[in-house]
Amino acid sequence: MEQKSNSALIGSVIIIIILIIGGVYLYKTSVKKQMQQRNNPSQVTTDEFSGIETDLNTTDINNIDSKI
Repeated sequence: MEQKSNSALIGSVIIIIILIIGGVYLYKTSVKKQMQQRNNPSQVTTDEFSGIETDLNTTDINNIDSKI
């Protein structure tokens, strides 16, 4: 009887650890995605020619090396 109780507890702890790791992973990927969007606010995410042309026209190439 004692082993069943311990194995259920161990299984529950493992599931909780997996859920915590998954939550941390999702949080970090969402933060990373937000940081990328902040760094490139005017960048268009499309494959259409008009979107690409708009992105090229709004890119400031005069100060491209200012962050280096």
